[in-house]
Amino acid sequence: MNVLVVVPTYNERENLPVLAGGVLAHAGFRMLVVDDGSPDGTGAVADALASEHPGRVEVMHRTGKRGLGRSYIDGLRHALDNTDAELICQMDADLSHNPDYLPELVRAAATNDLVIGSRYLHGVSVVNWPLHRIFLSTFGNRYIRFVTSLRASDCTSGYRCWRREALAKMPIKNMVSDGYAFLVEMLYEAQQRGLRIGEVPIIFIERRLGQSKLSSNVLIESLIMPWRLVFRPRT
Repeated sequence: MNVLVVVPTYNERENLPVLAGGVLAHAGFRMLVVDDGSPDGTGAVADALASEHPGRVEVMHRTGKRGLGRSYIDGLRHALDNTDAELICQMDADLSHNPDYLPELVRAAATNDLVIGSRYLHGVSVVNWPLHRIFLSTFGNRYIRFVTSLRASDCTSGYRCWRREALAKMPIKNMVSDGYAFLVEMLYEAQQRGLRIGEVPIIFIERRLGQSKLSSNVLIESLIMPWRLVFRPRT
């Protein structure tokens, strides 16, 4: 098995060692940490992990414009251009995505081009979210599916596994959105290209340490992006 897990980080120095332990517990799994210039020293923690696990942990130190989408663009392009990974996963660094689910996502990739770790496949599977956050997320997914005709139950999940050849078909460098809207844009392009998209159920646990990256700008972009996707020219 040859799996690379791309993990964007920004101020996750407490969580990253725990996450790395969970990912590397699976044989054949490697990590690419894409640090976005974290002022809390996450990049140095990542470098220490790379020294401790040579060949299994790699670190990309990003400069320039920050943002989740920009980090994923750089990380996924690096995975395609500079590694031989057959499967490329992506997940959050805040421990909301349990690395124990990684083998299940990988198994589902045997019959799918893209596998999503879904919070909404069987009801609402989240822990420690206030009611308003549950409402925002569930409403947001329904809104996105209504506007874009996406079929996945969880359009904004960042826990995903791609087959290499499928990811290579995606116009990654042309993505224009950031934040969680980037995840919707990638999923939309995948469905438009006829990729086989599957989902496996996960339980999402709200971060235990650090601060959420959700902001009003992220929410506004998430509202606008579905319409931009529908009306922009096809490439």
